[in-house]
Order: sequence, then structure tokens, then C-alpha cells
Amino acid sequence: MTQSATINDPSRLAFTVTHRSVLAVAIPMTLGYLSTPLLGVVDMAVIGRLGDAALLGGIAMGGIIFDLAFTSFNFLRSGTTGLTAQALGARNDVEIRATLLRALIIAAIGGLAIIALHAPVREAGLWFLGGSSEVQAATVRYFDVRIFSAPFLLANYAILGWLIGLGRAGTALVLQLFLNSINIALSVWFVIGLGWSVEGVALATVLSEFAAMALGLVLVLASVKRGSWPALAVVFDRRLLMRMMAVNRDIMIRSFALLYAYAFFMARSADQGDAMLAANAVLEKFVLVSGYFLDGLATAAEQLAGRAVGARHRPAFDRTLKLTALWSFALAGGLAVFFYIFGPALIAFMITVPEVRALGDAYLIWAVMTPLLGVLAFQMDGVFIGATWSDTMRNMMLISLAAYIAAYYILFPLLGNHGLWLALELFLGIRGITLLAACRKRAARTFADA
Repeated sequence: MTQSATINDPSRLAFTVTHRSVLAVAIPMTLGYLSTPLLGVVDMAVIGRLGDAALLGGIAMGGIIFDLAFTSFNFLRSGTTGLTAQALGARNDVEIRATLLRALIIAAIGGLAIIALHAPVREAGLWFLGGSSEVQAATVRYFDVRIFSAPFLLANYAILGWLIGLGRAGTALVLQLFLNSINIALSVWFVIGLGWSVEGVALATVLSEFAAMALGLVLVLASVKRGSWPALAVVFDRRLLMRMMAVNRDIMIRSFALLYAYAFFMARSADQGDAMLAANAVLEKFVLVSGYFLDGLATAAEQLAGRAVGARHRPAFDRTLKLTALWSFALAGGLAVFFYIFGPALIAFMITVPEVRALGDAYLIWAVMTPLLGVLAFQMDGVFIGATWSDTMRNMMLISLAAYIAAYYILFPLLGNHGLWLALELFLGIRGITLLAACRKRAARTFADA
């Protein structure tokens, strides 16, 4: 069967979405993603054992700056997933491979640019986030080592996105577990074993990102037949490059806005003193755990919705919406119960400073509520990324961010740190509701001629 015959007969591209096909992507990716916040918990725990709240704050603030620098490039993961899944749905093998090469080129350029500009990025982050002189000093020590992971991390984004787009969640899981297992082991060894403090945590990240990139490239090369890579003229096709850049631009704006929201949260935490900063930083790890749990199902939505759009098959798209929503809400409820029951014990494990531990217990209820209020935002993000409706996703994110900032300035003077947390929860809820409202209209337009 020729490619043109396939395109002229869309029914040949039809496929069925089942609970099994959703979970085949969601379960491996949930396990893989969960190892990332586990890494954050371990980093907090090993530094927390040193008994210095300023070091905890330095790790938290350094992580926020890197999130602003690196996660702004998260389009290399999510954009590559959507475009690859659509090429898979259209059965276009040439475009599948060209998408990966374009993403790796962007990763190399972006990573080197981040290293070259690391000094102004660091100083801008410190100026924005504030914090005590002790916290800022620890942040600088951490930042100046970890910055060298940039090219490797961005390449890993591209490789991971490509594997997910192909539905190869098992391979993606292996890479994630490999990356984070090495990172955790090195962090414990460097800090507890060798006494290297925040520099040890940062160096562990650099070495693990390089190792994961090397393994990822080996797995990619092993999966592609020799001589079947597309010509450079195809990789640099102007129309396809412009499409990728448009999608990536919108996702980058969306990712930057999301990270700005969390950076704003940490900055307003720092305004309340080192103890409150440390407590909110630990509770934010609960939020991240929720996000990575729910991201597994969001990733299933990305892959299946993208494939449905590429195949021009509306029934598969509608079924993806229904099943990923069902599993996402069930998982969110389970997470809320888990945090309510085990949250105090987790806080006690991660924090040895009595004042910080007491503050963590006092504001734990917000970590309990986060998965329930944020679940729709995670699921809808997956759908919109897979369908490459990036402009609408960008716009809804900016609306939600504006509402969040306004809510903070109204609620914080009345409720203090509770008001800060409530504003964050409103941000998550508004994102989900606005994306859901836009989804039906975008689907009708996308599948109008299917």
C-alpha cells in the first residue's frame, strides 16, 4: 500500500482506543515521572540532614531558576511528542525521524546558549526570587555546577518526547529510571558520603543527564535501520520547520508562564522568611509528586490524541478524552487520600528543623487539595499538546496566570500564607476549566473534513 493510497483512504488509519492502550502508556510513564520528584525528595532529605534551613532554601531556589531556564525548553519533550504522534497516525516514517533530528538540533543550540548566558540568568533569578544572603550564596554554589547539564538535559527532552510519540513507553521508562536512579545514588554518595553539600547534588545531576543522553542515543540508533534517516533537505524543510517552531514557541510561552507561577510562589514564600520558604519548598514537592502522577495519564492523552489527529479519526479522539479523564480523576482522588494520611510522616522524614516541620504540618491541607483541583489542567494539557493546539493552550495559560497574580494580591493580605496557597490552587483550577471549554470547538474545527 502506498502512502498516497493511505492518505486518500483515511479509514485505513483508524484505530481503537481502549483502557489497555491508555494504561500501556500511562503506567510506564507514571513510574518514570515519579522517579523525578523522588529525586527532589532525596535531594531535600540529604541536604535537610545537614540541619541548615538556608541550604534547603538554596536548593529550592536554584531548582526554580533551572526550571525557568530548562523547562522553558520543555517544548522539546511535549512538542516532539505531539508532532511524532501525528506522523505516526499518518504513517509517515520519514517525518517521524525528521522530527527527532530537528529536536536534537534545537537541543544542542539551546543547551550551549544556556551555558553561555548562565551568569545573567543566575543573577536575574536571584534578583527575582530574593531570599536571605545565606540562601542566595547556597543557590550560587548549586547553580554554577549544575548549569553544565544543559545540553544533555535538552537532548534527553527530545529523545523522551520522540519515544513517547511513538508509544514506546517502556523504553521511555527505562531511560527515566536510569537517569533518576543514577542521580539519586550519586546525590546520596556525594553529600552524605563525601560531604560535598549542594555542589554534590548539582554534580550528580550533570553526570546522570550525560549518562542518560548516551544511553538514549544508543537506543534510538539501534531502533532505526541503517540508511533510513531522512535527507538534510527533508530535515530542514522550511514549511515543516516553521510548523515545529510555531508549536514550540507557543509551548515555550506556556511553559515559561507555568514556571513563572511557581517561581512567584517561591519568591512570595521567601518574603516570609527562611523557615516559611523551606516549609513551602517541601510542600511543593507534594505538588510535584501529584503532577508527575497525573502526567502519566496526560502523556497517554498526548500520544493517543496526537495519533488520532494524524489519522483524522474523531472516534479515537473522543474515546481518548473520556478514558483519560476517567483514570485521571480516579488517581487524583487516591493521591489526596494518600497525602492526608501519610503527609505528616513524610514531612517529619524530610525536615529535621522543628520550626520548619511545624509550618509544613500547618499548611499540609493545601498539598492534599492540589491533585483534586489540578487534575483537569493536567489532562487537558495532554490533549492540547498531542493535538498541537498550542496557541489556544498558550492563551488559556496566560489568562490563568493573570487571575493567579490578581488573586494573590487580594488574598495574601487577608489570609497570609494560606492566601498564597489558595491563589495557586485557583490558578490550577482555572487552567483546566478554560481548556475544557475550548476543547470542543477546536476538535470540531480539526476534524471537520475527516
